[in-house]
Formats: sequence, structure tokens, C-alpha cells
Amino acid sequence: MSYIKFDKTQLINLEYSLKRELIRSNRAGSYASTTLVCCNTRKYHGLLVCPMPEIDNDLHVMLSTFDETIVQHGAEFNLAIHKYPGGVYSPKGHKYVRDYITEPIHAIIYRVGGVVLKKEMFLVHDDARILIKYTLLEAHSPTKIKFKPLLAFRNYHKLTRSNLFVNTKYKKIQNGVAVKMYQGYKTLYMQFSKAPEYVHVPNWYYNVEYSEEQERGYEYQEDLYAPGYFEMSIKKDESIIFSAGLSEVSPRSLKKRFTDGLEKRIPGNSFTNCLTNSAQQFLVRNGRKTEVIAGFPWFGRWGRDTFIALPGLTLAIGDIQSCKSVLDTMSAELKGSLFPNIGHGSNAALNSVDAPLWYFWAIQQYQQAIKDDATIWKDYGKKMLQILAGYRDGTSYNIKMHDNGLIYAGEPGKALTWMDAVVFGKPVTPRMGYDVEINALWYNAICFTLELAQKNGDKKVVSEWIDLPPRILDSFNNEFWSEKKGYLADYVDGDYIDWSVRPNQVIATSLKYSPISDDIKKSILDVVESELLTPKGLRTLSPKNPQYIGVYSGNQESRDYAYHQGTVWPWLLGHYAEGYLKIHGKGGLSHIEKLYLGFEEDMTVHGVGSISEVYDGDPPHLPGGTISQAWSVSEILRIGKLIEKYKKMKNS
Repeated sequence: MSYIKFDKTQLINLEYSLKRELIRSNRAGSYASTTLVCCNTRKYHGLLVCPMPEIDNDLHVMLSTFDETIVQHGAEFNLAIHKYPGGVYSPKGHKYVRDYITEPIHAIIYRVGGVVLKKEMFLVHDDARILIKYTLLEAHSPTKIKFKPLLAFRNYHKLTRSNLFVNTKYKKIQNGVAVKMYQGYKTLYMQFSKAPEYVHVPNWYYNVEYSEEQERGYEYQEDLYAPGYFEMSIKKDESIIFSAGLSEVSPRSLKKRFTDGLEKRIPGNSFTNCLTNSAQQFLVRNGRKTEVIAGFPWFGRWGRDTFIALPGLTLAIGDIQSCKSVLDTMSAELKGSLFPNIGHGSNAALNSVDAPLWYFWAIQQYQQAIKDDATIWKDYGKKMLQILAGYRDGTSYNIKMHDNGLIYAGEPGKALTWMDAVVFGKPVTPRMGYDVEINALWYNAICFTLELAQKNGDKKVVSEWIDLPPRILDSFNNEFWSEKKGYLADYVDGDYIDWSVRPNQVIATSLKYSPISDDIKKSILDVVESELLTPKGLRTLSPKNPQYIGVYSGNQESRDYAYHQGTVWPWLLGHYAEGYLKIHGKGGLSHIEKLYLGFEEDMTVHGVGSISEVYDGDPPHLPGGTISQAWSVSEILRIGKLIEKYKKMKNS
């Protein structure tokens, strides 16, 4: 019995099955994504989406879909499904779906009369290659299968149309063909473990529609290129493996590649294993670099997200080496006192005031894992001091420490914190001034640096920074705390104090070095629990606020307005849980464990086996945004480790 299970009635119900999406990535930066019934609903869907550094250093959809047709007694039964204008689905292959299996890997069972065909998909761990295994489980008559690849060869943020520039030529290779639609692209090699017959009939499939893009207010129609089709016979109990990749392989190696890949996979047979599998997918290795993808399918590497997600993605699953590798990769990209938030090299945007401060927090978690203060100081001490000095003395975007010890940040028209949605050139939540979480992280960063300096006997550093924490502590409480209201202001800019009830204050409750007392922490957590807490995370704004938007939907402008004005974010639960357990101790376990286990139901919703980026602020808190978000997965994993830690304390 599979841990994740869908029955036939759910699978053939398109309203249900098209809202459940699959995502598999590999350490080479490629991914495969589609819906339960293999009908693409996003421009980001595709069976092979991989980096194309020769073109733009971005991801490109190479193989969009791979359509199968069962042939018996001269009759054809097409298992594929695509959406066309007018709400037309053609062909309607979903009606043949009988079962969906998730162990050991995702597999679909089709039944066409007396034919039962099993289809298993697997993305190779360290290669831009997808393998699809077809096994004929039942057949009472001679059976053939036709396979038709639909190709896109385009950036995954864009769509393509039929054109005269496409190269319709192909090259015969062992058990398959090689195709390159346009100059500048790598060649796509399509091969089988068994020799097929290939019929070259170049054709375009016009106006394929992607319903999710339509709902999100984007262009949603494209034309896909079909170079031809493959055909071969298949016997009962026979397995055929198809490979699509950016390099040619020996067909005889395909079965071994498939088997070896399965043996390396963690089985998705439990909530924890699903989260672990999902966590590993965000890590991408390129040479000596290891980076974190912020979310699938459309985000790349983000500096802020990297540091927030890193401990949960690595340390929570015992992968200490990957944690260090990411820290080393990012440390090398520090420019002055800021990290790239998005982009690389000369194209990097350094517009994140919090990314450098989360860097300290990530190192702090790493320190707790390896318990080697000398190594931490040797490897990261200079970078830490470089950041602190830059923030103290002043850097880009008016980021500077004022005489009261607090960090002021911001310029008109800029959004520097994680609440960074911009609509029509204006930040929805500008938060220019003293931000509550920035200054809590600033205090923690300085105290942590002093801790390491003292342990390593660095008297110069100690003498330079030792007088600052008491000043920050006093200023923080004077500027942000209201005993009457019982919570912290979100930000302060001169005489203006923003008393909106937002979740940013909860970060001050979770940090090792916090500028607030336990009594204040408890008061904050009570307000957060009352106004912001939902089963799926914390709202970004209290429903009592007239600016609150409870549903995350519509076009990009509508979604961006709602993004931080009420939308729920799961990642914030990690800091809520840590703060809550620090105050309530063992007595808070049942509350936190209920929140943690509440995400188990999400393993079969939106991104199967993963956790979405956001949820609606209003019940029933429907998922939205990316189908698999790094800091959502990481912080739920981290909550799981916190629960384990407190349970051990309980039993000791």
C-alpha cells in the first residue's frame, strides 16, 4: 500500500487531478514536472527542463511531453491529454488511467481493454536526462506502442510559436534519433533500450493551452513541435526504457541506469521521507559550487531564501557537508557587506538587507551541528566582520547603523526586506526605517560574533564590538515594544511607528540572542497565535487590519498585493515553533506537534510530496505560489527536529 494514494475516480476527474502536480529535480539543475495525468497546465511543465548556459544561463523546456498510443487489432488508443481552446481536451487519455503508485517511484497504470500498461518516470541524479520505463503487465493480443515527442526548445519563462526557423532535420543514432530545433541549443538525444521504428513526419501542434498560466493572467497558448513518432511491439511482462537527454548513451546501459537510480532514492513511504526527498531536490551542484533553488518550478537561487532554508534542508536531515558547501559557495559571492539576492556576477541584485543577517543565523545553526568554534571562526569570521562593519559604517540602499545602535534601511521605491512585492513600480509594504526582524537579527549577529571571538581569543574584535549589544537592546525595546499593545511594532521611521500586527516580530522570539525578555516573547506569541496563526503558517497581516487580503489569486498584480497583506507563509512557523517551545517548554509540544502533523495532508495536494510556497489567509487556506518551496519544506523539517529535541528532554 503506497503512502501517497489516489483512486481511479480522483485521477479521471480533471478538476482534481490537474491541480495535483509532480516535481522531480536533480543535482545537475534539471527538473521534470507535470500533473498526475501528464497533462501540462503550466509553461514550466516539461519532462526535461534543463540549464542552457550557452544561451542565457537559464532553464529551458526541451521535451515538453511524450505521448503514448496503444495499438491493437489496428485500433489506436491514445494515452495522452492536452488542452486546446474552448476547454477542449484531446486526446482524452486520462480516461484510461486506473491507478497511481508512488513507490518506489511515481508510476501510472493505464488499462485499455485487456491491455494494462505501467509507466514509471525517473530523472537521473547527476545528468540532464529523464528515463521512462514502460512495462506491459497484461495483454491478450499482439500489442504495439507509438511514442510521439512534443518539443519546445525555449526558455521556461516564455512560450513558443510555430516558425520557419526550426531545424526539421534529424540524425539517426543507436535505437533513436537526435534533434536540435534551433542553433545555439544543445542536441536532444531520444533513445530506447529496444530498437524502434522511427517515422519522420515534422508537424506542429497548435494552441496547446496551459490553464494555470491563464488563471495567473499570463500568456497561456503555445505551439509544440513533433518531429515524428517511434513505434515498436511489446510483449506481456516486457519492459522498455526511453531516454531523453543532452548526450547520447548506450541503449544497453538504460536498464542498469534505471535500476541504479532507484537504489539511491529514499522511499517516499512516510511524511518524513517525503520531506527529506523534497529537501534534497533544492540543492544543485555545479563544479565546486552548491546552491539552493528557492522554489519549483519557476524560482532560481535567492540569497535570502538560501540562508533561511539551508539549516532545514541540510542539517535537519543530517547532511552537514552540503550545508558547509552552500555556505562556502555563498561566502565567495559576498560583495562588500551584501550578498546577491538574485542573479550572479555582474547581473547580481544586492537588494536584500536581511540576507547577510540570515547568513549569521545559518552559520549559527551549522556551529551547533559541528561544535567546532575554531573552524567556524577560521572559515567565516572575516566575512562576518566584513558584513558587520559595512552595516555599521553604511552601505548601499541607505543601510546604516544609527547612533542608537539600530540598523536603518531603505530608499523610496525600494523593498529590501523579505516583504518585497512591488506593484506598478511601488513596494506594497515598503517598510523603510528600522525593521523589527532586521534589528533582532542584527543584535543576534553581533552577539554571535562576540561569542566566537571570545572563544577564539580574538581580543581586538571583542573590544571593538563589546559595547554595542547593550545599546541595541535598550534602543530595540524603546523603539519597538508597547506594553499597552502587548506586541512589537513592525517598523519605525522617524516619528512614524507601524503597529500593524505582522509576523516579522516572531523572529525576535526564536533567536539564540534575542533583544527581548521572556515576558515580552510570551506576549508577542499570544498576539501572533490569536491573529496570525493558521494550520498552514502565519498570516502576513492580521485580518483585523483594513488592508488585509485573505485570498491569494488572480493576475500578477492581484497576487502581489495579497502576497504580504494576509497571505499565509509556512516558513514562518519554524520561528513561531522555536519561540513557542522556548517559552512553554515541554508543555508546548502538543500544540507544535499538531501544527507539524497538519502538513501531512499536503503530501497529496498541489505539489505531491512537498509543501507549497503560500496559502490563502482565509479558510480553507488553499495552497498557491510554487508547488514546492525550499523554506516551506525546510522549516517544517526543522520543526520536526525541534519536536524530537524537546521529546528527548521530556524523557530525560
